[in-house]
Amino acid sequence: MITHLKRTNWLWVKVIVLTTVAIPLGITAYELIILGKESVMFLGGYPAAWGITVMLYYALLLVAGVIWLIVQLKALVSLKNEKMKNELLHLQSQVNPHFFFNMLNNLYGLVGKDTDRAQALILKLSDLMRYSIYEGEKPFVTIKEEVGYLQNYIALHKMRYHKTIDIRFNTDIADEKAQIRPLLFIILLENAFKHGVEKLRNDAFLHINIKANAEAVTFEIENNFDASELSEKPGIGLKNLKRRLELAYPKKYKLVLTNDNSVFRAHLQLKNG
Repeated sequence: MITHLKRTNWLWVKVIVLTTVAIPLGITAYELIILGKESVMFLGGYPAAWGITVMLYYALLLVAGVIWLIVQLKALVSLKNEKMKNELLHLQSQVNPHFFFNMLNNLYGLVGKDTDRAQALILKLSDLMRYSIYEGEKPFVTIKEEVGYLQNYIALHKMRYHKTIDIRFNTDIADEKAQIRPLLFIILLENAFKHGVEKLRNDAFLHINIKANAEAVTFEIENNFDASELSEKPGIGLKNLKRRLELAYPKKYKLVLTNDNSVFRAHLQLKNG
């Protein structure tokens, strides 16, 4: 707490503390040494005005101390919130760079072969990047906006691949204006494509269910994958997601990840309020 005080403020604190200690010590020393008394009762025998003045000083000092403490606590809370906000923005800025790099590489090879398809991909990609940059910096977005972003992401992947993928995207949203933190679901969706769909040559599937009501927003996703390609270490994306959930939804989220018979399932619930 002290480290966040300005030097001038800290100097005043020192002066006040020294004055507060010096008053009773000075009076006691004066009576014991100068007046030669054997025992001393603080302010005993002094005019009533002196006693009232000293008591008022300590009363004001107590009030000032309480006010100072409240101000410092507010400053600490503000600093903590600012630090949390900066960390959230930093984590959000790390979302899906792998995907954008892959798309740019694909576009490079496609421009000379299929100009029309390359132009369509560029437009889709620009929409995704615009959302990631501008909407991603907002504290909240509507569930409708986030669903639209996920659908654009899937559509862009479909344009990339030359294979059949069983993709199902189901929604049950009571209020499309319900607000959530941006770019949370995309981490699980990107993970499904990166470690599932991209690795499989045949029979790849990806099923998504989104449900939103007054109590909570629920995102469920399942995809198959090649078990031989499975990494034992958790990816950076999932670590990023868990940390963001801890910051943005403390004790208000539930994340369950399962891996069974070459099928990965993720269940994420965000409680409202």
